[in-house]
Amino acid sequence: MYFCILEITIDVFMKKCLLLLVTMLTVLCLRGQQTYTYLERDTLSLKLDVYQPANPRPDKACVIYVFGGGFYSGERNSEHSMQCCRMLADRGFVAIAIDYRLYLRHAPKVSVFKMHALFDTAIRYAVEDCSAAISWVCDHAQTLGIDTSRIILTGSSAGAITVLQTDYSRCNSLPPTDALPRTFVPAAVVPYAGGIYCHNNGLKYNVPPAPTCFFHGTTDRIVNYNSFRGSFHKALYGANKVARAFTEQGYGHWILRFEDRGHEIASVLPQTIDEFCAFVNAALAGRVMHYDATCYDSDIRQSKWSTMHLLDLYKLR
Repeated sequence: MYFCILEITIDVFMKKCLLLLVTMLTVLCLRGQQTYTYLERDTLSLKLDVYQPANPRPDKACVIYVFGGGFYSGERNSEHSMQCCRMLADRGFVAIAIDYRLYLRHAPKVSVFKMHALFDTAIRYAVEDCSAAISWVCDHAQTLGIDTSRIILTGSSAGAITVLQTDYSRCNSLPPTDALPRTFVPAAVVPYAGGIYCHNNGLKYNVPPAPTCFFHGTTDRIVNYNSFRGSFHKALYGANKVARAFTEQGYGHWILRFEDRGHEIASVLPQTIDEFCAFVNAALAGRVMHYDATCYDSDIRQSKWSTMHLLDLYKLR
């Protein structure tokens, strides 16, 4: 009787172990995720996660995703980042979430005037790292199974600023993008509540920017829908201002304006995946034109981000 009970106990234990192993393997397969170090910088190992699709797109398109968090918080492997990348992989994209240096994470408490200088540096660091990640992806394109002419940049909040600023710096041959391959041009840029930090004399491009689709809340005051004046003759231009510059200069773009919504629009990629794919497919087909839509979506609810100001985010008032 003792040996029989022991045998049954071991059998149950082995079945539980097998079930746990199958569950773990299933989760890993669903994630389709591999992690690589793309750069060692400032004692940091900057990594990226690659999500391979079960059913890849025939055009081998790739989406590089940059997380948000005000340049002081956030993670490439947060729950939201992983959700976004998994949904993109479900649509056939090779999805890649990247690290970048969070310059403001350890920044000292400073005045509003000095904060702008820190903000300027934080964006520059993020663009440098984004450019290095793009370079790594291009160098490993064959292994990753992607077409380097079909790389889409997207991001949320600080990540949206990063991808917009990366393309702006590329177009104007600015130092933060020195790491980019010389011939690299994004197939599309899709910022969720992003902006461009540049001189007050306006948004100028030496070469045309990539086709861009702006998602922005009309009451956003963290990444202001219009603009936020900084110091040193600089301003953070939000989607409304940047899209106007695109229109005036004849650059193809879409803008989706979410009426009476604030910075919560930074996190709506999962809810707007159909719109994301529609724009990207049009961009990849060379069919981007000026498209301007005012959106009312009851499923996207107001939150604490609806009324928060940029100065509140950094506790400067």
